[in-house]
Amino acid sequence: MTTSVTLDEQAGPLVVRTVALDLAATPLLDLLPDRDPVTWLRRGEGLVGWGTAAQIRTRGPGRFADADAWWGEVTGRAVVRDEVTEPGTGLLCFGSFGFADDTGDSVLTVPEVVVGRRGDRAWVTTVSRGSLDHPARVVAAEPPAAPLDIVFADGALNGEQWMSAVADAVRLIGTGELEKVVLARDLVATATEPVDVRWPVTRLAGDYPMCWTFHVDGLFGATPEMLVRRERGLVTSRVLAGTIRRTGDDGRDLALAAALARSSKDLEEHEYAVRSVADALDPHCSSMNVPEAPFVLHLPNVMHLATDVAGVVHDAATVSSLRLAEALHPSAAVGGTPTAEAMAVIARLEQMDRGRYAGPVGWMDAEGDGEWGIALRSAEVDGDTVRLFAGCGIVGDSDPQAELAEAQAKFVPVRDALAAD
Repeated sequence: MTTSVTLDEQAGPLVVRTVALDLAATPLLDLLPDRDPVTWLRRGEGLVGWGTAAQIRTRGPGRFADADAWWGEVTGRAVVRDEVTEPGTGLLCFGSFGFADDTGDSVLTVPEVVVGRRGDRAWVTTVSRGSLDHPARVVAAEPPAAPLDIVFADGALNGEQWMSAVADAVRLIGTGELEKVVLARDLVATATEPVDVRWPVTRLAGDYPMCWTFHVDGLFGATPEMLVRRERGLVTSRVLAGTIRRTGDDGRDLALAAALARSSKDLEEHEYAVRSVADALDPHCSSMNVPEAPFVLHLPNVMHLATDVAGVVHDAATVSSLRLAEALHPSAAVGGTPTAEAMAVIARLEQMDRGRYAGPVGWMDAEGDGEWGIALRSAEVDGDTVRLFAGCGIVGDSDPQAELAEAQAKFVPVRDALAAD
């Protein structure tokens, strides 16, 4: 396990002030400068932030516990003046966590400035180590430039090699070693100059408004899957498993949606995912609602089987939303069933380090409430290189060629977001 903390904890507590802000119709992303930006947006609402007031990096099996303990220390010492008192105001942290126990850094960061919008209310939160008599001045930022001369190449496995891995997974499922496994592949995009992450983030927010568009520490994307939201004693989780690509023809897509809702392969995959989420949340809830059948979620490029699990938490005073995310991760939607066997197969067949792909990403407040999505439809930017990820749930009757086509469809959002206008 490795843990590092940014900024001197002996320099005094964080001083935090949230005040109302008149944003009118200004898009939040128009305010975001290229200075350690963070984002969490859906349908034009949510949070953007910049600067780094405090940060912890950790890895290993204890990465969630270490980050949560650090957050408890930070919030316990902070001086907070919140004049808005909406979800997303006051002292916040943004986080992104490694998928596996043995690889990938995880990070929890406190921005110096956070601007938020919820309904017709907007606010700005300023964080420093000193007095905050005056809130931050919020102005439009210099817009990002498009990536230059993007070239795409296969990552760890090309299409044929990845289909072979899928076939191997199907054979293992046939032996009874496991019931389901999610296999991912990567794609590497290279530009001629460093990529300004605000460009693809802005494109994703515009093209996929029903998803949660995020960026934390180089990891960005637009996820349709809410791992867990906890707000004032209520907890919800959106489970997606079972996918079909859209054709662009409304009539044809309606027929495909009906077929997806009847597909035994996709319903089986979805049932595993819902069961894993319900089982993980049950110890923390006094009551739960788990719908008997999924609905079909329509996105611009694909359709998913979806189920919203909800509950009333009884341990909010001792278990934060981040610890709930830990309890849920990895769900069968991104790992498989049984979990340990699926994770071993992933490590053996994918031949790549997922890093923070398919791990929890989101934000949390000083009371432990927050929203944590699963980092899907995502990529990691590092200078002039962007590494894209896509994964598919494999069950006993999965077809390698169909799974490759599904993975290609899941690359589309980020691929398109990197293109120039």
